[in-house]
Amino acid sequence: MPTIDTLSYAFGPPAVAGKIRTTPEDFLVDEVLGFEPSGEGEHACLLIRKRNSNTAFVAEQLAKLASIKLMDVSYAGLKDRHAVTTQWFSLYLSSKPEPDWSKLNSDEIEVLTVTRHNRKLRRGALQGNRFTLVIRELQGDIATLEPRLQQIATQGVPNYFGEQRFGHDNLERVSAMFEGRIKVRDRNKRSMYLSSARSAVFNHLLSQRVAAGNWSSGLPGEMMVLDGSHSIFFTEAIDETIKERLQQQDIHPTGPLWGKGALPSSDEVMALEQPLAELFPLFCKGLEAVDMKQERRALRLPVRELQWHMSDESLNMSFFLPAGSYATAVLRELLIYSER
Repeated sequence: MPTIDTLSYAFGPPAVAGKIRTTPEDFLVDEVLGFEPSGEGEHACLLIRKRNSNTAFVAEQLAKLASIKLMDVSYAGLKDRHAVTTQWFSLYLSSKPEPDWSKLNSDEIEVLTVTRHNRKLRRGALQGNRFTLVIRELQGDIATLEPRLQQIATQGVPNYFGEQRFGHDNLERVSAMFEGRIKVRDRNKRSMYLSSARSAVFNHLLSQRVAAGNWSSGLPGEMMVLDGSHSIFFTEAIDETIKERLQQQDIHPTGPLWGKGALPSSDEVMALEQPLAELFPLFCKGLEAVDMKQERRALRLPVRELQWHMSDESLNMSFFLPAGSYATAVLRELLIYSER
């Protein structure tokens, strides 16, 4: 199974190395919900800026302050710990009075906005994230960065799951779980392990298609997804209309997030996807056994609003990514990065 480091590159191996997250301020992430809280309802909605704190820790602090169960604290997505991030949280307060939210403020956490909403935030219920990054100590052929950035802006990058999805030993843990060697009762950990198995299978398929050069151009029998939505449709042939929509990044080819049920693809695409069950029998059978359903994920990640500024030693860049995607998928196409 390929690791993140050995997955195929869309534009060839990078010729530049650099360091990310030298300080948390070098990795800024701003959550974009895509909707405005209603201003009324039983759920308090807080926009929080955090530094060197993970999402779960902030949720625990909110639950304690509001004297509610942790399960009554919700958020749309997980955010990096070694970064400065803004993200929304919702707390089901019902008729409980609101606490003094300012008590949460510290050097690491700041409450920016408090409002109300008539429903809880659910995982994935956001439009995406805006990133502002600084990569320092650049080494190598710096002249290659400019054309590479232009390629990323116009063509996007492979939509790989990042190393965050796999943690230190998620794949080893899910293997042990499927083999019956361990039992995982914690729902969050179990979900995390299952997701890592699906992600590994997806990354393998995507790497194959990147190596073959058809990850963004499409093949007969493709399941396409409309950009910015979950609307998926079957494409029997790649005609001129489909080619134009692919070039405009209006639609994207998809790959399987493995689960129970038949693959919806056909023809050349199914010929690539069917062998996954034999390549990863433990993961595929295990995912089917726990009744996870077949789903699809875009093979291409569009990188919107990409801007950059370079000096001899650093690169400043900003861009917007849709929900469920990883900034490291962009960075790995640009340079060989190390952290701090």
